[in-house]
Amino acid sequence: MSWGTELWDQFDNLEKHTQWGIDVLEKYIKFVKERTEIELSYAKQLRNLSKKYQPKKNSKEEEEYRYTSTRAFLATLNEMNDYAGQHEVISENMTSLITAELTRYVQELKQERKSHFHDGRKAQQHIETCWKQLEASKRRFERDCKEADRAQQYFEKMDADINVTKADVEKARQQAQLRHQMAEDSKAEYSSTLQKFNSEQHEHYYTHIPNIFQKIQEMEERRIVRIGESMKTFAEVDRQVIPIIGKCLDEITKAAESVDHKNDSQMVIEAFKSGFEPPGDVDFEDFTQPMKRTVSESSLSNSRGDGKSEPKFGSKSKGKLWPFIKKNKGAGPEDFSNLPPEQRRKKLQQKVDELNRDIQKEMDSRDALTKMKDVYIKNPQMGDAASVDHRLAELGQNIEKLRLEVQKFEGWLAEVEGRLPARSEQPRRQSGVYEAQNASGVNSCAQDRESSPDGSYTEEQSQETEMKVPATDFDDEFDDEEPLPTIGTCKALYTFEGQNEGTISVAEGEMLYVIEEDKGDGWTRIRRNEDEEGYVPTSYVEVYLDKNAKGAMTYI
Repeated sequence: MSWGTELWDQFDNLEKHTQWGIDVLEKYIKFVKERTEIELSYAKQLRNLSKKYQPKKNSKEEEEYRYTSTRAFLATLNEMNDYAGQHEVISENMTSLITAELTRYVQELKQERKSHFHDGRKAQQHIETCWKQLEASKRRFERDCKEADRAQQYFEKMDADINVTKADVEKARQQAQLRHQMAEDSKAEYSSTLQKFNSEQHEHYYTHIPNIFQKIQEMEERRIVRIGESMKTFAEVDRQVIPIIGKCLDEITKAAESVDHKNDSQMVIEAFKSGFEPPGDVDFEDFTQPMKRTVSESSLSNSRGDGKSEPKFGSKSKGKLWPFIKKNKGAGPEDFSNLPPEQRRKKLQQKVDELNRDIQKEMDSRDALTKMKDVYIKNPQMGDAASVDHRLAELGQNIEKLRLEVQKFEGWLAEVEGRLPARSEQPRRQSGVYEAQNASGVNSCAQDRESSPDGSYTEEQSQETEMKVPATDFDDEFDDEEPLPTIGTCKALYTFEGQNEGTISVAEGEMLYVIEEDKGDGWTRIRRNEDEEGYVPTSYVEVYLDKNAKGAMTYI
């Protein structure tokens, strides 16, 4: 089965068919390209969805993710992010293995097809030229034969006429002989041209055209095989990510199975426990006796008294509807004595941890400045070592002040822990990370009736607790600081190896975000991504400040 022998006279149809084949291939390329765009769009939407429901940094929403159910939801969000990544892999692989390869192949195919059909047209033109030569030789032979016949007839007529001179007859005879000779020459030429044409025609239809059409057939068959292989790759690219997608789904199932309702219930107790004891029995008041009535210290109406009872935990007023009345930041006592004992302990612990982190930051800054001073001492051309002494002295004073603050809050913490009952489920001090997560989660009391700062209970308070107050009213007072916003960008002019705490390594030409400009100490604070930030020498970077920058960058 060969196109050269079976389709020897279908040059135009083969040309149309092969063009149609290329169109089909280009259509398939377009289909795969659109599929990759859909995969990328789907992956982007999944990532945006996962990001949308991620807890915000240093917010109340982040604190809620300490429960097993919300942690499982967070794990689901993270796995969906990985799930989206697999769809990006599908898009990348289809682009590189199918779209790019077929696009290059189509260009090669077009060039090959053009070459083959050029050869075919050239062969067609050659055989047509040979045919024209044959026709011209044939017409010339026919014309010469007619001319010879006319010359012969004219000679015979002149020879039969007695009135014609002998010279005229001889002239006619010579003309007739010349025409006969020309006819013989044309006959020989026509015969030769005919043989040549027949040979060329045989060569054309049995050698040249079959070879050309065979090449076209092979080209078309390669195209068909190639598109089949691409379709197989199309399926294989999807199949390769199925195990990883399966693992993502397995992790989501595992996270769902880790949900522990008992543990979550215990965490609610830890979050909202006030530390107060329930009120005691109400004393009987005998109105039949003329003696002056007294009010039980444990009475629910004790807080309505004349203010003679001594307040507990340093409260300055009675019957105050805490903690449901929103206060301006900084309005509460520094030692958090307006809070229930358990919540006060957590807030004090949070404050101690916060101060310790501030001390660590100041110490990191001091270490970085010390290193920079050493660099200046060794290389005076880079800067004046004495220029950082004032800043080092300030940092030392700040560290000392912060340590005094830590001692003060640790004293209050020891005091409140001494008043609380023994805690069997947790050690007295928890890690700073855990405490920071749990300290600001308290926004209401778990009891139906709220205690006043002096330990008594009032009917007014129990009524007021039914008021609908936003959950953020209490938490606004203890919001964690937001991450430092970016104020511009910078480009590393040289490579810097940040080996000390507080510094960060950068590579020459790297672009980073600026979150704190040089304050005269020769160091600039930069951020690479959400978790990597630190100081680099200002002379090592070229800074581009953005005065309109208002918030922290969002990392994708």
